[in-house]
Amino acid sequence: MQSSRPASPPRLDDPAAATLCSQARDLAEAGHADRAAELYERVVADAGPRYRAQAALGLAVVRDHLGDTAGARQADETAIAAADPEFSPRAAYHLALLCEKEGDSDAAARAWQTVVEFGNQRYLGAAHHGLARLAEARGDDETARSHWQYALNAADPQTVADAARDCARRLLERGAAAEAAEVLARGLAAHDTPDLRLLLGAVRVEQAIAEFDTALAQQPADPHDTAVARELLARLLAVRGDSATAERVWYDGLTHDAPQTAAEVRARLRRGFLTPDPDVAAETGEAAFWWDPYLEAAVASDTTPMLAGELFAALSRIYALLAQADSAARADAALAAALQVVDDYVWGAALRDDVHAQTGRTTTDLD
Repeated sequence: MQSSRPASPPRLDDPAAATLCSQARDLAEAGHADRAAELYERVVADAGPRYRAQAALGLAVVRDHLGDTAGARQADETAIAAADPEFSPRAAYHLALLCEKEGDSDAAARAWQTVVEFGNQRYLGAAHHGLARLAEARGDDETARSHWQYALNAADPQTVADAARDCARRLLERGAAAEAAEVLARGLAAHDTPDLRLLLGAVRVEQAIAEFDTALAQQPADPHDTAVARELLARLLAVRGDSATAERVWYDGLTHDAPQTAAEVRARLRRGFLTPDPDVAAETGEAAFWWDPYLEAAVASDTTPMLAGELFAALSRIYALLAQADSAARADAALAAALQVVDDYVWGAALRDDVHAQTGRTTTDLD
């Protein structure tokens, strides 16, 4: 039977190891990563457990900076094996992030679990945060929920805020706005940050959308209330980026069975539209502009900037063509060419008809 021998005493005493670690850290911060790695390697080889763990963690960070991921992971494992209450869980934390960056989810989960097992309160919340993300990624919602709860009750306020941000985002993506609001309230109570406030605003938009949708489903008796709910719902949907649903909400209001409700909705859709001069309308018999239906459609579908862009582009081309007419003989040809500019636009035919009406000439006269 082979006899066991006691471990060799460290060749570096603690003061010397501490000095080398400090020098290595200074070198790394100054950009001398290779020299820093040499000093850390010496401490790892010759120091006791406390400074071996510290140096191995420093070596892992340096190797990661140099692009040696495999070497960094090995150094982290060395630091973890030293079982130091401070630097070993920090090394497991670093290892978990390295593994996540490489897409090695299983190794990352093992590293996060190692952090949990060390029981250092400074890193427990972050570890549960990492385990929650990984559990969600593999579809284990129940395990993820348990880890989220641990992370949201961490001792470190920043950890709670980070966990609240990520958890709320995931809940919001699943449409669980009420749960997301509760999570954000816990995060904000721990550490009030702009990103949490931004998410809370997004959550409230989703909640408002749900409330207006429910109100419409209950069919308000007052046409004014119905129109208000439709307008706010449509505009919030457009803000969310769901322009197709917003357009449908407007359209359902414009074609409502109750004429008064449809009129109220149209009035809200047309807020800010140009109003025809009453005197001109009396002379021409036209109570509305020919372009109003296109503006209404653009507002309903949240494409007003696109319509404005089309119009300015078309006008620019039209005026360029008209500017080429230097005689009366060429004026009609220039006008005909200018009108062809709008052929590809939805509103092009209406514009041509209006020009023909204004000039008193037909399409044949101008072709």
